[in-house]
Amino acid sequence: MNKGDLKRFWNGFLQIADPKIWIASTIPMAVGGALAFAQSAKFNWYWFLVGVVAVYLLEIGKNAINEYIDYLSGVDRFVTPDKRTPFSGGKKTIIDGKLTLKENLVIGIITIFTGCLLGLYIVAFREFSVFWFGLAGVFFALFYSLPPFQLAYRGFGELAVGFTFGPLITTGTYLVQTGTISLLVVIASLPLGFIIANVLWINQFPDYEADLKGGKMNGVVRLGKKKGVSVYALLFGLAYLFLLILAVFSKSFLWLLPFISLPPAVKAVKVAREHYDNIPLLVEANAKTIQVYQLTGITMIAAALLTLIF
Repeated sequence: MNKGDLKRFWNGFLQIADPKIWIASTIPMAVGGALAFAQSAKFNWYWFLVGVVAVYLLEIGKNAINEYIDYLSGVDRFVTPDKRTPFSGGKKTIIDGKLTLKENLVIGIITIFTGCLLGLYIVAFREFSVFWFGLAGVFFALFYSLPPFQLAYRGFGELAVGFTFGPLITTGTYLVQTGTISLLVVIASLPLGFIIANVLWINQFPDYEADLKGGKMNGVVRLGKKKGVSVYALLFGLAYLFLLILAVFSKSFLWLLPFISLPPAVKAVKVAREHYDNIPLLVEANAKTIQVYQLTGITMIAAALLTLIF
């Protein structure tokens, strides 16, 4: 590989890794870690960081394999220029000529394999029970796109993403720190799961025609955009419902802090209702959904840590 190819490959790797979206997995890990510290007054940074790297590697692997499958099925190639946004068409590494099909596949295999090794390291030397969480994480990373399950192509992608970035990562991180799981952390994981699923849900609107043509029968393709907006509003509603349940269950008003993200959520739903078929204007809803996830996660971390004081 010459210098030019090496630069191309490195740029392509950064594009498929997409560090700016690692916030999706960082937030549930941080919430799980903050809850563990608040409940046990102990925190092991070493094992937390090992878990972070393992999750990031699985996330990169999932991205690379999804890119590979989406290019082969045509859904990335079918996105027309007027529908292409920062939230559409996958990572675009193959479309942009940054990586080849084979390079995406190799990156996927290596990063998932390395993530598995780190997971087994945690299992062997820290907490055996986390094995089942890791096994589930690997399953969703591989079969989000790959046959025979192809969850993203059969209407289960949103469920897989919501479960992975909600209960699986949040409670898994808590388990690594404490060696146990509490009902509190399970309830706390659900709002994150609903909102991150909503990030994926609204991001499917720009790709609707391409996904339909390529046979990627996700939830929005199955329901249509207009009905899809109702599901979008419902997922936000469920997130705030479980935040309220969390506040009641914990008997702490601090868990109402994440309601600070409610105004941008309401605005996002309004934009989606008015512009579900106007992609340039719908982009505001895409961006605000990510903002809601970030605000909710940050305030949940703050709420967990503040319980040590109040």
